[in-house]
Amino acid sequence: MKHSLLKSIQPIKRSYMIALVCIAVVGVSCKNLDKKEVATAEASQTPETPSFDLKSAIADVDSQLEISVPKLTDLTKHPRLIETNETEWKEVNNHKLVWTSGFYPGILWYAYEVTGKDKWKEEAIKRTEVFENFKNITEHHDIGFMMYPAYGLGYEIGGKEEYKDILLTSANSLASRFNPKVGTIRSWSNKMHPRWQQHITIIDNMLNLELLFWAAKHGGDQKFYDIAVTHAETTMKNHFRPDYTSWHVLEYDSINGNILNHHTKQGFSDDSRWSRGQAWGVYGYTMVYKETKDKKFLDFAQKITDKYLELLPEDMVPCWDFDVAQDPNEEKDASAAAIVASALLDLSIMVESKEDQERYYNAAIKMLSSLASSNYSGVGKADSFLLHSTGAKSLGHEIDVALIYADYYYIEALSRLQKMQTQ
Repeated sequence: MKHSLLKSIQPIKRSYMIALVCIAVVGVSCKNLDKKEVATAEASQTPETPSFDLKSAIADVDSQLEISVPKLTDLTKHPRLIETNETEWKEVNNHKLVWTSGFYPGILWYAYEVTGKDKWKEEAIKRTEVFENFKNITEHHDIGFMMYPAYGLGYEIGGKEEYKDILLTSANSLASRFNPKVGTIRSWSNKMHPRWQQHITIIDNMLNLELLFWAAKHGGDQKFYDIAVTHAETTMKNHFRPDYTSWHVLEYDSINGNILNHHTKQGFSDDSRWSRGQAWGVYGYTMVYKETKDKKFLDFAQKITDKYLELLPEDMVPCWDFDVAQDPNEEKDASAAAIVASALLDLSIMVESKEDQERYYNAAIKMLSSLASSNYSGVGKADSFLLHSTGAKSLGHEIDVALIYADYYYIEALSRLQKMQTQ
């Protein structure tokens, strides 16, 4: 899609204005308005094109960092979450088994990009270079999450060409976990997750493929590209139900590649539809098409995206699991909304039909508008960009909190939107 098309996007259906009313009415409840309430809201509104004040949103993330960064002085740790009803980040160690270490430096790199302020670049460098030795991690698959937001963005946004070898080494470490008999990169560690004894792959792992694609384009071995594509193909075949919703965890026989179990770790149940898992899929397959230009991945990305959109409540922010969304007491997951909003901006550029371009772009804008609203924004309430994410309710923690990766994908979406509006 030409970027000029964005200026001529047609007004979206009147459901957008309904969504705004829904946000005000239901707050962060997982329950939708009933049909009578929707009809009342619809009757009182006139159609308008979805709008989002990008300049204001960027100013908000900048001001939030002005508040939080001076408090985060321990370079051996990174912010992970802000507990319910608290205001400041809880920090955790930059440990090789802690998957979230890359998101904070990634946020700072994007802050430098969207604001142009050198101080965020300086802070990003300081925060990135403290865990270079993580490039050798082979104990789990999350090295992609850990290294690309930090070193990858440092290379792409910060011009730090010296990060290239670190990223190539990281990609090699990730590739070492690929099992050709299964066709996927093995997730997690069986020692850390004793429920599963053989080869396990989680839907989240789709995001780690970005590191492999980057490495293949920057002087790395062709195997990085081949492994990423094979992993995506195998996951596409096995990880999704006929209705295009995703399982979280698949356990494979390590020798013959047969599927042993379909399970979950962070969803409501083994057979439920964990919303962030679906979000990982939307982002992952959009990214895989972006890197391969193979239309089968675009077609699949659209199918799972359309399913995700179909399951959303009116305010465009899902319940932490779609199968408990009818209970108004269940918590939301703003992190899933941020992930998908970022992915949709990319998808809106890559699809061919004008109708799909507008549909995905408008959905992304509605998501960002909802996230930036007083219902989900941390401005004036806490040090984060966003509130009301749920990391792992099924495990009893990170319930209705701020999460560092929610903020990361939110600011990434702002960066992508800024580029779309200026090019």
